[in-house]
Amino acid sequence: MRVGLYLRNMGDVATREILRECARAADGSGVDDLWVTDHIAIPPDDAEGSNGRYLDPLATLAWLAGCTERVHLGTGVLVLPYRPALPTAKWIATIQELSGGRMLLGVGIGWMEAEFRAVGVPRSQRGAVSDATLDFLGRCFAGDEVESNGQPMLFRPRPPKPPLFVGGGAPHATRRAARFGGGWMPLGADPAKLAGPIAEFRRESAEAGHPHPEVVLITGLDVRDVERGVEQVERLRELGATRVIHGMRYSSAKPVIETATALGRIGARVRD
Repeated sequence: MRVGLYLRNMGDVATREILRECARAADGSGVDDLWVTDHIAIPPDDAEGSNGRYLDPLATLAWLAGCTERVHLGTGVLVLPYRPALPTAKWIATIQELSGGRMLLGVGIGWMEAEFRAVGVPRSQRGAVSDATLDFLGRCFAGDEVESNGQPMLFRPRPPKPPLFVGGGAPHATRRAARFGGGWMPLGADPAKLAGPIAEFRRESAEAGHPHPEVVLITGLDVRDVERGVEQVERLRELGATRVIHGMRYSSAKPVIETATALGRIGARVRD
């Protein structure tokens, strides 16, 4: 069981000083992983809470890799249709290489119509584009030589492929995760709604040759009471989770540092 934390790479708190301070606190506290989100083109009428200020997730993780030594770094999630496959693969391989193998690749197919219009990709094609990108990523990390648009090329550096996590609802996300050998990042953490889909996902993954898939739940833990937080994580473990990511809003680094300390203590109690 692993316990992680979302960092806000959006809004006024997404500054180099706050991100660095929070990341270093998490790195030293025992938090297992840090995650950032992905929006590339927020329309003016949908900017509440962020004012349209979003740092690119891959660039952010590359920078955080240089600020930290131990903590893993994840995209939660990278929207695959927004970016060409080859440059995306190069970004991922570079972060994995320079972080010393600490990247966690959470991916999704996206949902915001305005963003698809902005990047010039039909929303109706998001599933097919995502599958093509995942197929290409798999080939890139499988061998030094890969073909892109009919052109043979060398894909180097070629570090170990980061663990894959597919975000979204069942059954589409679970089928995609099973097909490409990844874990699942479902929406919500309601046991009554997730127990069945998690069991089905494990069955699908086993049939696809991946008998031990990860399940990552995004939720809020009671970080004010470590004992209570441990109980919450243990219940999620019983549900089938292998990772829990704590999400929070904050306006400065101080509450994040305090939360990272609590999460480190919770993680130490529940870690396998």
